[in-house]
Amino acid sequence: MSSTRTTLRTTGVAVRAMLVLTLLLGVGYTLLVTGVGQLLLPWQANGSPLPGDKGSALIGQSFTDADGQALPQYFQSRPSAAGDGYDGAASSGSNLGPENADLVATITERKAAIAEREGVDPSEVPADAVTASGSGLDPHISVAYALLQVPRVAEARGLSEQVVRDLVESRIQGRDLGFLGDERINVAELNLALDDREGE
Repeated sequence: MSSTRTTLRTTGVAVRAMLVLTLLLGVGYTLLVTGVGQLLLPWQANGSPLPGDKGSALIGQSFTDADGQALPQYFQSRPSAAGDGYDGAASSGSNLGPENADLVATITERKAAIAEREGVDPSEVPADAVTASGSGLDPHISVAYALLQVPRVAEARGLSEQVVRDLVESRIQGRDLGFLGDERINVAELNLALDDREGE
């Protein structure tokens, strides 16, 4: 009898503890963190949306036509290995090593295609133009890759190269904490700034 009572008492304590902890940690903590995020960092907490509901500043996008050809009036993003490209549900890199024959062939093809598109020697094409990031979702490109694209974009939009170069340079994001990573440019934000400039 006492053994049954002890079992029931222990079970009751366990159930009450589970309910209390579920309310505190499952509901209370979630509401607290959400509230702090909305209060202190609302833009980031809501997915860093771009103006006009044109995606997120944290996820790369393709600026190509239906056939996958680069739209000449837009800066191009780096390649993506996430699903069919920039698929947030399939975030990943290619997991191919630097000596993998398929990866080497793909990089060689991309380098030749970009060199032809931009009218430069293949040796001038930066590494981020031909390789996907580890997540496959990187929204940034290097300053070098952005500047490489300036002549094409300027010509396609009927703007001077200096105007487009100035816009690129105004969009350079510094290193994280001043020393981590490299300077970079968010491609979607740059392309939106170009569209806004033409709409003025």
